Amino acid sequence: MSATRDLFLSQAVNEALDEELARDPKVFLLGEEIGVWGGAYNVTEGLLAKWGPDRVIDTPISEAAIVGAAVGASLTGTRPVPEIMYSDFLGIAMDQVVNQAAKNRYMFGGKATLPITLRTTFGGGTGHAGQHSQCPEVWFTNVPGLKVVTSATPHDAKGLLKSAIRDDSVVVFFEHKALYNQRGPVPDKEYTIPLGLADVKRSGNDVSVLTYARQVHNALEAAEKLEADGISVEVVDLRTLFPLDVDTVLTSIAKTHRAVVVYEAVRFTGYGAEIAALIQEHAFDELDSPVLRVAAPHAPVPFSEPLEQAYLPNAEKIAIAVRQTLEGSR
Repeated sequence: MSATRDLFLSQAVNEALDEELARDPKVFLLGEEIGVWGGAYNVTEGLLAKWGPDRVIDTPISEAAIVGAAVGASLTGTRPVPEIMYSDFLGIAMDQVVNQAAKNRYMFGGKATLPITLRTTFGGGTGHAGQHSQCPEVWFTNVPGLKVVTSATPHDAKGLLKSAIRDDSVVVFFEHKALYNQRGPVPDKEYTIPLGLADVKRSGNDVSVLTYARQVHNALEAAEKLEADGISVEVVDLRTLFPLDVDTVLTSIAKTHRAVVVYEAVRFTGYGAEIAALIQEHAFDELDSPVLRVAAPHAPVPFSEPLEQAYLPNAEKIAIAVRQTLEGSR
């Protein structure tokens, strides 16, 4: 087994970018303040000095230009890794992402490839208020031609990002900004994690909690507390939101017969609604109680810290939902 080091998630992402820049000269980075300033969260710190302005490109403040340039560059044979500082502003580049990047491979009968890894931040809990804290991942899981990936740990962030950069598809890679300071073990040797595979972060027998990104940690905290009451919770980190690892989800449901789906986005038509529908369609006879969702209310993310904490899902809310599934067993 290879040795590991404890890294912040931001450092793990930085390592992934550095290693892929070294591995493939066709890889380059572009985005606002990623060079001289090292990125809004220091994720790209040191890369400009090491790789130069042809490989780490500071761009104007124009999301449409950033993604549009990446689309054109990818069609000429390079592997761009554009960064959109906040996913809230992906709407400005929606035509470039949805109509150009996602569709070109299809429109040209597979003859064109667009190996783009679009990195962006999402999520609340950092006091950035309504215009810098949203979770718009479901916008992109709805678009054919896009893969959508996120991570909960430094280990997963590095391995998944390296796989995304090597993929010939367009990958939207969501990084939860409240996790950048999350520490965890990362191997010091080369490794990748295949896209499309979920990970059972904690095995259990009574209830499956299906979630991703920051909510994985809240789910693990809830599972730890519930264990004291004799409740065994399985925590499944979905990791790749599309293509989804359906087999792991259904295997977990067949084991526990109960499901709680947790996501930080607004509850109504959020990503968890698709998971609940999938379970209903493919594992209804396995269920001993209805699938429950824990998510944010239908409102913008508050700036006030107490209001933001009340708004977001947390371990306590997850534990309450787990107990409800057990009480609702038929």
